[in-house]
Amino acid sequence: MMLPRRQDYGKRRSDGVRSGSVINFRIAGSPGSVRRSSALLPSVLTFLVIVASGGLLLMIEKGMLNSVETPSPRGSARRLELIGETRKHGADGADVDSQILQEIRNRTIRTMCSQKNMPHSVWSLSPLQRKTVLQHILVNDEYRFLYCYVPKVACSNWKRVLKVLSGVLESVDVNIKMDHRSDLLFLSSLKPEEIRYRLKHYFKFMFVREPMERLLSAYRNKFGEIESYQKKYGAEIVKRYRKGRAKDPSVTGDDVTFGEFVRYLLDEDVERMNEHWMPIYNLCQPCAVSYNFIGSYEQLGRDSEYVLQRIGAPPFVHFPERQTWYKPVTTQTLHYYLCTLPQKLLRELLPKYILDFSLFAYPLPNTTTEHCRH
Repeated sequence: MMLPRRQDYGKRRSDGVRSGSVINFRIAGSPGSVRRSSALLPSVLTFLVIVASGGLLLMIEKGMLNSVETPSPRGSARRLELIGETRKHGADGADVDSQILQEIRNRTIRTMCSQKNMPHSVWSLSPLQRKTVLQHILVNDEYRFLYCYVPKVACSNWKRVLKVLSGVLESVDVNIKMDHRSDLLFLSSLKPEEIRYRLKHYFKFMFVREPMERLLSAYRNKFGEIESYQKKYGAEIVKRYRKGRAKDPSVTGDDVTFGEFVRYLLDEDVERMNEHWMPIYNLCQPCAVSYNFIGSYEQLGRDSEYVLQRIGAPPFVHFPERQTWYKPVTTQTLHYYLCTLPQKLLRELLPKYILDFSLFAYPLPNTTTEHCRH
């Protein structure tokens, strides 16, 4: 189905809830056991996801998993049928790609979350998992929606939108420093019966981003610009991973290298990470919460406009323009950081974020010698 134009969408709705959801996957064991199996996990898990989901075969046919070895594509008849249906509605190339991507995600999510050992509600999560996800879901009762925010995936701008919809801000373009806690209603603040009702009846959405790009964005922002993060995390990282600095009182933490940051992540429990580098699936638990829409940072404008249509936002409410001071992570920048990172570290890191790649249809990074040489 084509995305309707904003003015044609009509009034708010809460129907059409999708039954599928995303897996919450934990790699059990100590950091040591994770490292020992890390070289095998990315290829095996990606292969299993591809085999389990007919949707990912669409992505293979689109050439979106060129860097991953995959089984022979099947179900091409359904792929052609999907593309044909989309083109009948007059979609341009970008719309076709967007809708195929949604179909890929939906099929993968349904397949993986149908496994009996996966959580099917927030109440089947561990207390820590449930606390994390409920603290990341924002509520708007007037427009009947829930938004799971993911740091470094335009969450500050979405919070601006929520504050405009609730009447706290006059416009998303107001030039003020964003307070990430005040004037926002978190699902964690509600009673269990209130949580159940909203999870069942409200429109639920989240946005995702290429995992390594999100990680690099967090590294550059927090360790390059935010003094509180340099003192709290940076100093600890330097003392822990840089030779001869363990007891150095002069360490400020403002010069953490990307390699040191990755070593720190390898020793961290994903369920206790800072939210800016915690995997998306741990933040939003999309297997336990059936999201109606999963938008992409890569198509932020288009997908945000759709969400505003879907919730019935007033015409004057638009998604904010990117701030002038914002420094995007370019493909070239990401390429540089990943290619200069010791490949052993990258192989060990990928298992922690493997489902962010697989479930949200992002190809694994290509850091072969030949690729990095160029």
